[in-house]
Amino acid sequence: MYASRLLKGFNFLYFSLLAMFIAFLPVYLDEQGLQPSQIGFIIGTGGFVTLVAQPLWGMISDRLRTVRLILIGLLLASAVTGYMLFSAGSYVPLIGFALLLYFFLMPIDPLTESLNFTVAEASGVSYGSIRTFGAMGYGVSALLTGYAMSYFGMNSLSWMFGGIAILCLIIGWMMPDAPSTGRPVTWDRLKQFLGRRETLLFLLLVFICSVPARMNDTFLGVYIRELGGSPELVGLATFLAAGSEILVFALSFWWMRPGKELVIITIAAGFYFLRFFLTSWITDPHLLAYLQLLQMLTFPVFYSTAIQYLYRIVPAEWRATGQTVLALLFFGVSGILASYVGGAVYEGFGGRALFLFISSLSLIGTFFGLVLSRRYGTRGAPGAP
Repeated sequence: MYASRLLKGFNFLYFSLLAMFIAFLPVYLDEQGLQPSQIGFIIGTGGFVTLVAQPLWGMISDRLRTVRLILIGLLLASAVTGYMLFSAGSYVPLIGFALLLYFFLMPIDPLTESLNFTVAEASGVSYGSIRTFGAMGYGVSALLTGYAMSYFGMNSLSWMFGGIAILCLIIGWMMPDAPSTGRPVTWDRLKQFLGRRETLLFLLLVFICSVPARMNDTFLGVYIRELGGSPELVGLATFLAAGSEILVFALSFWWMRPGKELVIITIAAGFYFLRFFLTSWITDPHLLAYLQLLQMLTFPVFYSTAIQYLYRIVPAEWRATGQTVLALLFFGVSGILASYVGGAVYEGFGGRALFLFISSLSLIGTFFGLVLSRRYGTRGAPGAP
């Protein structure tokens, strides 16, 4: 129980950092005078960096059989890089420090999720009871960051980010490591896992649904600002979205059904479509902020169910790498496409056209999920090879 309590605190602080980076980097770049296509270029290129960094650190973690030590090193580098990023004001330093932060900060996410699931199993508690604190940290940080940016200026982000990163590092130092599976790491078992037809179709579904989600994450704040909203309204929107996740994660033991993952994921994809379609027609930035409460029916349901499905089919010794593959699709590969294409669509046709476009992508994901649910949904997840 001591390990789970420390991990809850770590989740709160790490996802606070993630909120500052994901939700407010586009706003910060917008305030520095960058165009949507330039913002999309930086975030999209960051996706390429994530594409390399996440599997690299995940495989190092699996090979060394330690998550904690990798997290400590990445957090230390993130603290320095994040401070420098949110102190920069010209295009070239912004690109450089943003890409470095993608390299150090984003790989922490799949490693943390791997630690969450493993410690939850070892401690006899639900994954959601730990991950709830991540949603709380993301929401509280987003709300406070929005107000801080309005009252103390954009560069206040540098001190906030650096300070929270140091606190997170201290808790990470105190945490015990993830229990070892005791099984050797083998490439053959990973190839067996990735070679299954059901696995590949599942990962394709995750990719299709994650592209519109990442477009929304990247450009929602910019769109709210375009409609006349303030930075604190962007923070409120992010707070409402993250805060709505808390109850969903906390009750995951009740609504998450083993063997029904594909059905639940498809339902979440349908709510993604509804959320983005409504976004395209709303012109009041305050109403748009409150619409983010629909987050409770989208991301926490989709992602936590995908993790459960993944952990039922991935070999135990490759869990950190398997989690990295999932995170790469949801945050990395999809983020590249979302940023480049989303930035071009936004700049060429405007915010409404962008959200109509991403709602159509979510609708495609919903139909694909229906096909997979009909074909594989009643089988339950296959066992690990």
